[in-house]
Amino acid sequence: MTSARIDAYLAGSAELLKSIWGLTHDQLHAKPADGSWTIHQIVIHMLDSDLIGTDRMKRIACMDKPLIAAYDENAMVQLPGTSELNAFAACDLFQKNRYMTATILRHLPTTAWDRFGIHTESGKVTLGELLVKYTQHLDHHLKFIAAKRARLEGAASVEPASNAG
Repeated sequence: MTSARIDAYLAGSAELLKSIWGLTHDQLHAKPADGSWTIHQIVIHMLDSDLIGTDRMKRIACMDKPLIAAYDENAMVQLPGTSELNAFAACDLFQKNRYMTATILRHLPTTAWDRFGIHTESGKVTLGELLVKYTQHLDHHLKFIAAKRARLEGAASVEPASNAG
């Protein structure tokens, strides 16, 4: 079961790049009329989130009940200079981070999956739960990227409702 979850987590590593492949700078940065994030902002958010997720999973794997601090994703995506980051480089880092993290996760003993940290907003969270969360988080945002891309390319598409999507 855990091996299959790690496989799913790793399989998603290339999907972020595939989702934006062929888009221009202007398309990546096109501001949706509804005020939601641009495709570029979603990509940067996914990298930020995955790097934070890796830190969280590794701390739970090696520390006794570490504190898992919440963060403001909207504030992070608005940091000065963020819009200048290269989305394709972010996808490359995302993929490499997932590969390296999956390598570590595959070598953990089975007892590690029940280890937990304490999230400052949601409380107790196990390593296994975080692995599932970050796998699903990518899938969630890939749907938003696909809808935004379809709209940019003129295809008829309905975008899922979300503040950050």
